[in-house]
Amino acid sequence: MSFFRSFSISGSALTAQRIRMDVIAQNIANATTTRTANGTPYRRRVVVFSPREDSASFAYHFNQANQRAAGGVKVTAIMEDPAPLKRMYDPTHPDADENGYVTLPNVDITKEIIDMLSATRAYEANVTALNATKAMALKALEIGR
Repeated sequence: MSFFRSFSISGSALTAQRIRMDVIAQNIANATTTRTANGTPYRRRVVVFSPREDSASFAYHFNQANQRAAGGVKVTAIMEDPAPLKRMYDPTHPDADENGYVTLPNVDITKEIIDMLSATRAYEANVTALNATKAMALKALEIGR
């Protein structure tokens, strides 16, 4: 495996985790949004990852023939969480129905914070891998002197 491939894999993971953090921040920001542009409460969004494969490249076909692992990660989709929305009794709320219930987003702040910690740790792990690869490349250059 070349150093550049290692950089590419770590870079793809850093990008994916940054997108995940952006989506988590959006979920937290909209935790109390009862009315979106389409008139419904905000729905929590989740990021879906998949292995990154460039099926047009020679390296992809070579790796497939040798049963090697894929080269990184990519964000496949940002999907809405199908979990049911919460309901709360508040007849004074402007979005309350005729029975006084307000439909709230399905965002759980605790779950979002746990996801945020997980994304942060994954980001840090990939920075560490990137730095280790960089250190190995620098040592290889020192040997060549």
